[in-house]
Amino acid sequence: MVKILGIKLNTEPKTEILNKIRSWLGSSGQHYIVTPNPEIVLLAQKDEEYFYILNHAAVSLPDGIGLKFAALTLGQNIPRITGSDLTRDILIAAQKNQDPVLIINWAQGLSSANDISSALKRLYPQLPFEIWDVDRDEALKPDWKPKTTAAKIMFVALGAPYQEKFIFHQLAKMPSIKVALGIGGSFDFLTGKIKRAPKIMRYLGLEWLYRVVSQPSNRKKRLKRIYNATIVFAAKIIDWRLILPFKYRPNVACLLYKMVDNQVQILLVERTDEPGHFQMPQGGTDGLSLKEAAIKELSEEINNTKFTVKAVFADLYRYRTNFGHPDGSNRHAGYRGQKQGLVIAEFNGRDSDIKVNFWDHSNYKWVPADELIAESHPLRQAGYKIYLEKLKNII
Repeated sequence: MVKILGIKLNTEPKTEILNKIRSWLGSSGQHYIVTPNPEIVLLAQKDEEYFYILNHAAVSLPDGIGLKFAALTLGQNIPRITGSDLTRDILIAAQKNQDPVLIINWAQGLSSANDISSALKRLYPQLPFEIWDVDRDEALKPDWKPKTTAAKIMFVALGAPYQEKFIFHQLAKMPSIKVALGIGGSFDFLTGKIKRAPKIMRYLGLEWLYRVVSQPSNRKKRLKRIYNATIVFAAKIIDWRLILPFKYRPNVACLLYKMVDNQVQILLVERTDEPGHFQMPQGGTDGLSLKEAAIKELSEEINNTKFTVKAVFADLYRYRTNFGHPDGSNRHAGYRGQKQGLVIAEFNGRDSDIKVNFWDHSNYKWVPADELIAESHPLRQAGYKIYLEKLKNII
């Protein structure tokens, strides 16, 4: 396993991945596979839910030559396994073993259900399959209801990040599915809507050049994607490996309090990625002022705006983290640590108004001010002693 910008990637050869899939098909559990490329890794840096979903996949396969080069900066030579190649391998095995397949296809995509059906009947005539054309926005809604299916393998061709979010949120509604994969435009190659680059170009990681030349009508969009996957991604990797380890990430801690029987109670949230780790809501400023960043962070982390900002304090505390270690799975892996300001706000709502995001936090609690230090994770305690002093000055 290797982590690029905090995203986990499997390093096993394809034969081992196929063996895992074979074992899962005979199990009682459900597993999902993702195939990140440089664009997907960049997207996950801005989408916390997507970051969480990618990192909780049973298998995450590096699909993109840029990820292979990024891993080399960590001293690891990882195999590149494309979603298209894996799709073909699984279809061959499914036909041989008569494992029924379900394909979730974007109704507005390049290949229609009829296109895919014709291609599968031609290429895999003994394969048991069904295809559902879906609207990807509708399919992500909590009340989306699937048809009845007996399929064991599900391919989801909705494009990133829709396909991975669909799998994460809707897979449990289809209990017969044992293995689900987000495969992007892999079926467009099978239907002939898109031609694959010659093997030598794929081996050299030059598919992008082939597509630019062979798809003139889509050239502008393709060039933008190539720019992100090469120039932007490379700059991000250079920053991550060579610059961030010497920098502290600008950050704001949000001390949210409420008064209960003349007693100050302070909100702590429990980190999803580390059970038992309670801390105040916090986040990067990302170019915003401390107040703006705190309002944004609190609004996102408790899913309401029922609070009033009372005070703002800049650059109160700095601390080292494991972000600087390239194996850190935090979205901000690479930084030396954090330099933290403080925003104090009073909560005006009810506890029922608080809804924490599952990808950030699993729980929350209110603690009396005099118990804040004891109830907080040891990493947080030194800073929180400073913040309590600031709170005393405004209450």
